[in-house]
This record gives sequence, structure tokens and C-alpha cells, in this order.
Amino acid sequence: MSEILEKLNAVLKDRKNKESEDSYVASLYSGGIEKVCSKIEEESKELIHALQNEDDDRIVSEAADLWFHSLVALSMKNLSSNDILLELERRFGISGHEEKKTRNT
Repeated sequence: MSEILEKLNAVLKDRKNKESEDSYVASLYSGGIEKVCSKIEEESKELIHALQNEDDDRIVSEAADLWFHSLVALSMKNLSSNDILLELERRFGISGHEEKKTRNT
């Protein structure tokens, strides 16, 4: 499954050099981080609604939309799914309560 994330990373990198008229992702890049954050907020609300009211197919669809827009935002900050996977791997074997105590926020 990680090959899907690698393919997405490659597509996102490629779209940084495309015209916004040619690509939805390129149009997100040209809109800046504010545009992508707005999409993440929208997709988050849609996922919450789906979780509370919709069937599994709709939930998965909305979760995919949220993941996708999150990956676009990460790529705008020169981060990728690999960075998230490394962080999740780092957290294995650590209590969630303990991990939260170590955060700087």
C-alpha cells in the first residue's frame, strides 16, 4: 500500500510545475496554503458528517478527500507522507498519554 503513497508523492511533486488550468492540484498550489487549508477544513467537516450519518463507502470517500488535501498541504511545506509515516513509526510502543506529555505544544 505504501506504493500508492509514493505514487501520490510523485504526482504532487510533478504538479508543482504545471499550470493551474491543466491540473486541480496545480490550482491548489497556485491558491496558496490558505486555499488548501480551507479545503482541509471543508473535507474535515464532510468526513465528520459522513461518520455520523453516511454509509461506509461515503465515509471512505470523504476520508480519502481529507487525506489527499492534507498531502497537498504537506507538499507545499516540502513534506510528504513519508514524514508522517516516520512520525507514526516513532510513536509505536509509546503510550498515547505519554507521547502527548512530550509534545512542545
